[in-house]
Amino acid sequence: MNSQTAIVSPGNITQLIRSIRDQRVILDSDLAKIYGVETRALNQAFTRNQERFPADFVFELTREEIVGISQTVISLAKLKFSKQVHAFTEHGALMASTVLNSPRAVAMSVYIIRAFVKMREDLAANAAILKRLAEIDKTLLLHDGALREILQKLRPLLEPPPAPPKPEIGFHVKEEAVPYRVKRRTARS
Repeated sequence: MNSQTAIVSPGNITQLIRSIRDQRVILDSDLAKIYGVETRALNQAFTRNQERFPADFVFELTREEIVGISQTVISLAKLKFSKQVHAFTEHGALMASTVLNSPRAVAMSVYIIRAFVKMREDLAANAAILKRLAEIDKTLLLHDGALREILQKLRPLLEPPPAPPKPEIGFHVKEEAVPYRVKRRTARS
């Protein structure tokens, strides 16, 4: 690498990668900055070599997508006034470096690919974490139900015993109850 090809970390490039139409892409203006060319030069190279760029490598953004992107990032306000904005996928960015065929573009394409790979790895790690959290959540729900049942069974035991009856005021004699006759007397004859 010579002095013209400055080293850019994949982390810095990762910030330029956006998710549009459920694909991770990098805009032509950002790609041109990374490759050290003007956006116009990148788009001209793209137009001259369109056969190298199938639909899954690059696509043109709609006006609504451009407005949506420019509203989320203030520095992209100039996108509102662009006639065409192209979004390059990972493979499209690599193909753009081969079309430009400059030493900086070739050197920087490695960093762009590393940034896309890093994002893919982070996404896979996040998916694994989310899967594990879903399993933990399911287990907690099962435990929550079991604990609720235990609490319902323990609640009567946790309640204080009923208060003993208050003693009555006064003198009370406790005697054996007199058995009353239940049978009738038979007539004597």
